[in-house]
Amino acid sequence: MPTVSLAEISPAIALGPLDGRYRKDTADLVDHLSEAALNRNRIIVEIEWFIHLAQNSVIEGVRTLTPDEVDGLRAFAADFDADTIATLAAHEAVTVHDVKAVEYTIKEALVTIGAEDLGELVHFCCTSEDINNLSWALGIKGATEQVWLPRAKALIDALAESAAELAEVPMLAHTHGQPATPTTMGKELAVFIHRLRRQYERIAATEFLGKINGATGTYSAHLAAVPGADWPQIARTFVEDRLGLTFNSLTTQIESHDWNSELFADIARFNRIAHNLATDMWTYISMNYFKQIPVAGATGSSTMPHKVNPIRFENAEANLELSCALLDSLGSTLITSRMQRDLTDSTSQRNIGVAYGHSVLALNNLVKGLGALAINEEALAADLDGNWEVLGEAVQSVMRAAGLQGVPGMDNPYETLKELTRGKRINQADLQTFVDGLGLPEERAELLKALTPATYTGVAAQLAESEVSDWKAFSEG
Repeated sequence: MPTVSLAEISPAIALGPLDGRYRKDTADLVDHLSEAALNRNRIIVEIEWFIHLAQNSVIEGVRTLTPDEVDGLRAFAADFDADTIATLAAHEAVTVHDVKAVEYTIKEALVTIGAEDLGELVHFCCTSEDINNLSWALGIKGATEQVWLPRAKALIDALAESAAELAEVPMLAHTHGQPATPTTMGKELAVFIHRLRRQYERIAATEFLGKINGATGTYSAHLAAVPGADWPQIARTFVEDRLGLTFNSLTTQIESHDWNSELFADIARFNRIAHNLATDMWTYISMNYFKQIPVAGATGSSTMPHKVNPIRFENAEANLELSCALLDSLGSTLITSRMQRDLTDSTSQRNIGVAYGHSVLALNNLVKGLGALAINEEALAADLDGNWEVLGEAVQSVMRAAGLQGVPGMDNPYETLKELTRGKRINQADLQTFVDGLGLPEERAELLKALTPATYTGVAAQLAESEVSDWKAFSEG
C-alpha cells in the first residue's frame, strides 16, 4: 500500500490532465480562463469603472484623477502577479467573497498611489455580477480570439495544405461503407475546410456582451446616488468604449449569458465537424490510404513492434467529445437563472476553461496527426482498379441522356446497369464489351470506354483547388 500521499507532494500534482500531462498544449488559456485570470480581469474592470466615473465627473464634487494616478492604477492591474494573488487570497479568507476581496485589494492600491480619498468610488453602485459578467466576457473574448481561433485556423491551414497537394489524387469513395463514385482525396479534405470555415466565421464574428446596471438591472442605486446622471449611457460607453464589449441594455441582476450559449454551440459544432475529420482520417489510415510517418524512438504497441497507431486522431476524438459535453452543459445551464438571480452560473463558468482546453488539445493533435501522414497512392490505385462497377453510374447516365435525345434502345438504363453491376465485380473488358453492345453513338461509346475509375472524378480537383484558394484569400485578407 502507498505510504506517501500524492496530495502532499510539492510542487502540487495536477488532478486533471489539462494542467498536468497536457499542460504545454493548454497553458495559453491560463491567461484568460483561470481563476487568476478572472481575478485579474475583475481588477481591470473595477479600475476602469473607477477611472470612467472619476474622469467623467459623474459624481459632482468628486475630483478627477491625475495622469500619474491613472497610470498607477493601470500599472497595478497590468502588474498582476503572485503577490497580488496572495493578497486577494488573504482578503477572501476573511470576507469569504471573491469580489469583495478585489475591492479591498484595489483600495489598498489607492493608498500606495496617494488616492485613498477616492476609496469609496471603488465598486460604486456595483453588484458583484456587474464585475463578474464583464470579467468573464473579457476572459472568454481573449481565449476565443487569442487562443482558440488561432488553433482552429491552424487546423484549417493544415487541411488546406494537404487538400492542395492531393487535389488530383483519385480515390474510391465509399457511401454506406460500399464502393461509390470516385473522388479525389484533396476534394474530400476540402469538404472539411468548407464545413469548418463556416463555423470559424461564425465564431470570429461573436459579440461578447456585458452589462453594468446594478442589483436587478434597474440602475436604482445609481439614480438614488446621482439622480441627474444618464446612467444607461454611462454604462454603455463604459462597456463599449473602455472594455471593447457589446452592451446588453436590458438584464436582471445577471447578464443573461445567451451569447455564451450561442458561442459554445458554435464551438461545439466546430468540434463535431473536427471529430468527423478525426474518424475519417482514422478510417483512411486503417484502409492504408495513408501511411503514418514513424517518429524516431516512438513505440506503437508494447507488444507488437510493427504498429504505428493513429493516436493523434484517437486523442482528438476523445478530447473533442469531452469538450462538447462540457460546452453543451454550459450552454444549457447558463441561460437559465431563477427569477432575478441564482448562483448556478458561478460554478459552471469556472469550467469554461476546461471546455476550451479539451478543444484546443484536440485541435493541436489533429494538426500534428495530419502532418505525420503520407498518401499511399498505390493502395488508392489498387482499390480503384478493383472496382470498375462504379462506372455503371456513368454508363446509365449517358444512356439516359441519349434516350432523351431520341437514340433507340436506351430503355430502362438504370435497371440494365443494375443487372450488370449490382453485387458483382466487373473489369475493364466486361465494361467495354457491355458498352459496345448498347448501340450508343460512337462518340459517346468511346468516351465511356476511355473512362477508368481513376479518371471518373468529375471536377473534384477543381473543387478542392477552389476551396483552398478561397480559404487562403479569406484567412490572409
